[in-house]
Amino acid sequence: MSDDGHQHTGHESVPSRQRRRFPGISSRAYEHPADRSALVALRKLSGFDTVFKALSGLLPERSLRLLFLSDSVRVSERQFSHLHDMLLDACYILDLEKVPPMYVTQDPQPNAMCIGLDEPVIVVTTGLVELLDEEEMRAVVGHEVGHALSGHSVYRTVLLFLTSLALKVAWIPLGNLAIMAIVTALREWFRKSELSADRAGLLVGQDVRASMRGLMKMAGGNHLHEMNVDAFLEQAEEYEAGGDLRDSVLKILNVLPRSHPFATIRAAELKKWAESRDHQRIMDGHYPRRSEDKDTSVSDSFRESAASYASDVKTSKDPLMKLVTDLAGGAGDLGGRVRRGFDGFKNPPPGKGGTTGGDDE
Repeated sequence: MSDDGHQHTGHESVPSRQRRRFPGISSRAYEHPADRSALVALRKLSGFDTVFKALSGLLPERSLRLLFLSDSVRVSERQFSHLHDMLLDACYILDLEKVPPMYVTQDPQPNAMCIGLDEPVIVVTTGLVELLDEEEMRAVVGHEVGHALSGHSVYRTVLLFLTSLALKVAWIPLGNLAIMAIVTALREWFRKSELSADRAGLLVGQDVRASMRGLMKMAGGNHLHEMNVDAFLEQAEEYEAGGDLRDSVLKILNVLPRSHPFATIRAAELKKWAESRDHQRIMDGHYPRRSEDKDTSVSDSFRESAASYASDVKTSKDPLMKLVTDLAGGAGDLGGRVRRGFDGFKNPPPGKGGTTGGDDE
């Protein structure tokens, strides 16, 4: 139930409750600083929309729409009505006037996406619908509506196209390198956009524990009685702080090919934002409006993004990030610390026994 008192019908597994609505809210209110700075800059580029519209002739968007229409189930009052109610409610809460079409597609892999150049289309898989309860699913629908409000669907579609193109031209060395450089940059931006959409999902669901449960189920499946949110969050802390410089490098290599951050990291980031003053201000009705978007400063957005990255590095417990912080602070004996951090590539940990491996191992 939204704050207009409208009672939604459907397969409610928990009592409906009132939720705050955010009239005229700008996506800048919930966007991660790195995501927001990129979007502000792109929106300010003269002719940017025209260029991407021109790309629509190359992108398989029309084919995708026909595919979903012909081989998936369109959410409506008569089909997946509980999802339809959630979609309408999410659009009402975030004040998205045009409700995007939404489809359920047969796929056991839990997933959801928002794609499209001309207009966003939301797609959720049967695996996701079967995995999540009502409140967890509400957060996911809000997540995808957040993507639509931010305009992420455009760039997601381009990312899918370029990833496919990179596979087709992999035999052309320079061509593939150029495309993969763009894909890598887009993936870094998109990982931040996922954090933004998680925040939008929280604004819609307004139940941080449900959002956490959904992320936990995405990682561990439908065994909620075997899992614990607090223990799941402890994994994120252990992941960030554990290991040495070798692990830091491996973390970077593991995340580079991904379009989404790891589930534990998303949960930790969302919890931190849910407890922040920024989130509380939005819930109190103090947030940027869409009517002010045209006056947004690109330089201010970039400064916020740079400050956010600097803060992440400064507060990170990751060994590599701590080394960077010490380097910036002029700490001594950094060469020795780097050598010690990478010793494990050649030597086994003390007390484990074994022999020293060769340099080509």
